Amino acid sequence: MRPLQMVDTSTQYQKIKKEVDAAVIAVLESSQFIGGKVLNDFAQHLAVYNGVKHLVPCANGTDALQVSMMALDLQPGDEVITPSFTYIATVEAAALLKLKPVFVDVDDQTFCMDAALLEKAITPKTKAIIPVHLYGHAAEMEKIMDIAQQHNLYVIEDNAQAIGCDYTFTDGSKKKTGGIGHIGCTSFYPSKNLGAYGDGGAIFTSDDVLAEKLKKIAVHGQSKRYYHDVVGCNSRLDTVQAAILDIKLKFLDEYNTARRKAADYYDAAFAKSTSITVPFRAAYCSHVFHQYTIIFNNTAAHSRDGLNNYLAEKGIPSMIYYPVPCHRQKMFDSLGGKNFDLPVTDWLSERVISLPIHTELDHEQQDFIISNVFNYINSN
Repeated sequence: MRPLQMVDTSTQYQKIKKEVDAAVIAVLESSQFIGGKVLNDFAQHLAVYNGVKHLVPCANGTDALQVSMMALDLQPGDEVITPSFTYIATVEAAALLKLKPVFVDVDDQTFCMDAALLEKAITPKTKAIIPVHLYGHAAEMEKIMDIAQQHNLYVIEDNAQAIGCDYTFTDGSKKKTGGIGHIGCTSFYPSKNLGAYGDGGAIFTSDDVLAEKLKKIAVHGQSKRYYHDVVGCNSRLDTVQAAILDIKLKFLDEYNTARRKAADYYDAAFAKSTSITVPFRAAYCSHVFHQYTIIFNNTAAHSRDGLNNYLAEKGIPSMIYYPVPCHRQKMFDSLGGKNFDLPVTDWLSERVISLPIHTELDHEQQDFIISNVFNYINSN
């Protein structure tokens, strides 16, 4: 059995090695390491894939969020509504701009923002909503967009974990996540479903005016070289990464299908366990399983942390995303984060655990993981 990893990027690379190596060598030989045709081609290809008019490459997913908020002219003190059950970058980007994060609870099945709680969180200072498509499952975007329209609010999708996910609306139409809100943000961190061999990110929009602002802000506010119209930053996706990502984009649907098949295998194995709640899949979206995250129902004898430690002893990697939700992080003490009443978020943070899932996971590996999960459950 091959060694177990949370994400096996090495084996994945071996399958596309010739194409990737050729693409990287072509960039090295051209010596065009910033910008150029390779970057522009990738941006166009990903824009078409995601069904948007414009794609703005940038340095990472956190920058994508920050540049997006800057482009919307959000001002210090403005409020942005976001889940607390997410990676810190979602909220950190807002705090860096001196915006006020307003936390709402998540749905206990999808782990995404509970749209039913949105309107109660809206105040005259609210300017934007940032839903997070967590673990590869989409937030309830149709309801979120309806509420945003009623209150004249922007929607920035944090799509770092769900690229390639299809969202089906009640009329039967479909859109990719990241292409539903006014702006969508994604990350190309190596472990992502579409991962680079370094860092990277991108911003999606179909708004022509917003696209121009996003492009300017990401390159020092420039309209043309040495002419700076607005305050910006330096956030670029390098050409080597763009070349790699353009190769991997051709396989993204195949990768997501492989993740779903691995999730199906886990689901079947855990179906009758009273200790495990397998990931929920809403009818409105095609879960792309960036993570396979179960709820482990703690008992007097067994805990989620105990399972995590037990698996580690057996050479099985597992991860807890996220043991401390954003509103309980020390960095948000000054914002009164601990005063938010988020019972589902707090409950999940004590019970979720993610098992290995990636494009190269085979049944032998999964059987070993599954058997050890049950060994822990059945132990006294």
